[in-house]
Amino acid sequence: MKQGREKPLLRRGGFTFKQFFVGHDRCGMKVTTDGVILGAWTSLGSCQRILDIGTGTGLLALMLAQRSEQQVMIDAVEIDQAACQQAQENVQASPWHQRIRVIHQNIADYAEITDSGYDLIISNPPYFPEGTGCRDESRAKARYTHILSHQNLLKYVDKLLAPQGRFAVMLPCASGEQLEKQALDMGWFVARRTRVCDVPDKEPYIVLLELSKSPRFCDEQKLVTHQVGRKDYTEAFKQLAKDFYLAL
Repeated sequence: MKQGREKPLLRRGGFTFKQFFVGHDRCGMKVTTDGVILGAWTSLGSCQRILDIGTGTGLLALMLAQRSEQQVMIDAVEIDQAACQQAQENVQASPWHQRIRVIHQNIADYAEITDSGYDLIISNPPYFPEGTGCRDESRAKARYTHILSHQNLLKYVDKLLAPQGRFAVMLPCASGEQLEKQALDMGWFVARRTRVCDVPDKEPYIVLLELSKSPRFCDEQKLVTHQVGRKDYTEAFKQLAKDFYLAL
């Protein structure tokens, strides 16, 4: 009798991917589909040095490590101590622990002491303006822009990015439009813009942006994650996430 493929053991307190596990029970922000989209969507090109600002669980750093060549080095900066410790544990348990360095530091302080030269900077930054309170401080750090404003984020990226480097970021559409305007006012250019919808008949809810310091043609796309009725993922999403999701 033909035997089926053995199912991997799913651990609690996190998310199991095909090649790594992300614990997130001590982090303000958990693993989300949106984060996976950003990690899979971001173009690597020929980059050698990558910076992940606000790494949280370490998800984006781990995804980019899986997708990149062995010589690519990744720095992941996180301000929250508990999240940083969990990211370090996730990295140490992964196949790429020698290529990822998790740093417990405020990105403002890190930018002060670090030379520019990153070929790619990626961030899933805070996006809510300060308002209603969060249930804990770590979640507030991950969600609210009073911890890291988008204007300051662009300033730090501008300092740390190599002249031909690229900055990839994901935000709700309204926040993304504001950040894009701020970036254009600073002399940046939009190289890629992808708006993401849950289902075909819904308006986009997040936008993925790739910014560059040099003029580039903007590649405009739309990604729909689910088919009508949300019964299954679309083929476009399956192609994007197939190297990561166990079900694909």
